[in-house]
Amino acid sequence: MPDDDIRIVVADDHMLLREALCDVLLVEDDFAISGIAGDGEEVLAVSARTKPDVVLLDVEMPKHNPLRTVARLRELVPQPKIIILTMHDGADTIRRLLDAGVSAYLSKNVSRQHLVATIRSAHAGQSVVIATSSGLVGDPRATGSVPLSSRELEVLTLVATALSNRQIASRLSITEGTVKRHLRNIFEKLGVTSRMAAVRKAEEQALLTSDTRYL
Repeated sequence: MPDDDIRIVVADDHMLLREALCDVLLVEDDFAISGIAGDGEEVLAVSARTKPDVVLLDVEMPKHNPLRTVARLRELVPQPKIIILTMHDGADTIRRLLDAGVSAYLSKNVSRQHLVATIRSAHAGQSVVIATSSGLVGDPRATGSVPLSSRELEVLTLVATALSNRQIASRLSITEGTVKRHLRNIFEKLGVTSRMAAVRKAEEQALLTSDTRYL
């Protein structure tokens, strides 16, 4: 694999999900799967051997204490970025894993575009939004964080790339009216009245990364 590829370890105990994730990631020309793992011990062994840039880590696997696994992964040299990808979204669990050093915490319900953008952002060392199945977006440790749904985040991220409402609707396979409704909700939640003000406010609150060109 080329030296500039983003090397990824996929850790999940469900084989079909692992295979589906690998298929999704390998669509990207600069992503490479350096290893797969089905339990906590295996992800440590595979990561130590293959030295990935990013580890996609499920919370609920056999032989796996998430906090201990994260701590062990962070002892590796070079240290991989760790992205939690799971259905478990308790606020206390999220907070503890963020404090332990994970770069992002994502629901398995997020879109392919969101997952790809998060991997790139984490690899680049940028701040990354947190998205859960309950719709929370933002770091729960931060004060004044505004919750946006995953779909609202996708719409706002595409707004930041200067796409029109019609283009956003086409990209997300929704109607233009639905895009407008999402924008109204975003404006209300962020307390703004324009598209660019919403983008600026979201970046200030770390709801969006400044690098959105990959979506």
